[in-house]
Amino acid sequence: MKIAQFYSNQRLCLGEIENNALREIDFQGEMIDFIKSIPSYQPIGETIPLEEVRFAPAVTNPSKIIGIGLNYMDHIRESNGEVPKTPLVFAKFPNSLIAHNEQITWDPGLTNQVDFEAELAVIIGKTIHTCPENKVMESIFGYTCANDVSARDLQFGDGQWVRGKTLDTFCPLGPWIVSPDEIPEPHSLHIKSWLNGQIMQDSNTSSMIFKLPQLISFLSKNFTLIPGDVILTGTPHGVGTFQNPSVYMKDGDEIVVEIEKVGLLRNFCKTS
Repeated sequence: MKIAQFYSNQRLCLGEIENNALREIDFQGEMIDFIKSIPSYQPIGETIPLEEVRFAPAVTNPSKIIGIGLNYMDHIRESNGEVPKTPLVFAKFPNSLIAHNEQITWDPGLTNQVDFEAELAVIIGKTIHTCPENKVMESIFGYTCANDVSARDLQFGDGQWVRGKTLDTFCPLGPWIVSPDEIPEPHSLHIKSWLNGQIMQDSNTSSMIFKLPQLISFLSKNFTLIPGDVILTGTPHGVGTFQNPSVYMKDGDEIVVEIEKVGLLRNFCKTS
């Protein structure tokens, strides 16, 4: 199953993706309502070509967007960092969410070092607390693409990461959620990003240090995870700040995140 949120005449709807098209389903509510109930449903109406769909973020209004830092060995090497002993956790806020094809915006008076980070995002499907590793995969509703957009001057200048990670529009998420039955092994997916058509990141989720069972179990021991919570599982090497010279996004840029078997997330940059 591939399921997406989209807008139809300013109304938030849910639709199923099949054969490069979307078809609305007979469900009233947002994605989190769907995740909580997992109802039987039927398609309704005509199919819409994907290029004509106005997507919403894969999830809207989650209780938590949890970021994980330094979770790829190749990214640690490029940043001259140390391998963390436990997952490095930070937060992004729901105000940062935008959809496929929407604009990443920022005030150049606030930041001029806006970076991209291609990430596999996990959407939680069940309430879990102190979940053992061997039960974690049962709690996953699905997977989607994310871009953990980061204002590096704020992130590094503040000495902690939240402000630089959670400006408005700094969490593109989508375009849809893929159910686990379509991705039985999430730790062997190619993950890439392109900036204006030039490949910047090219890696594989097999390079994750903390795999999903260990990572999600760890998180659940610290705070309860509930349906619709979003976990950004870390980014591989190739981010802009560690290029020589550094490469940051600018007004008019196109940034694309693609994850094998999951999808392609495209966004455009605009300074305000």
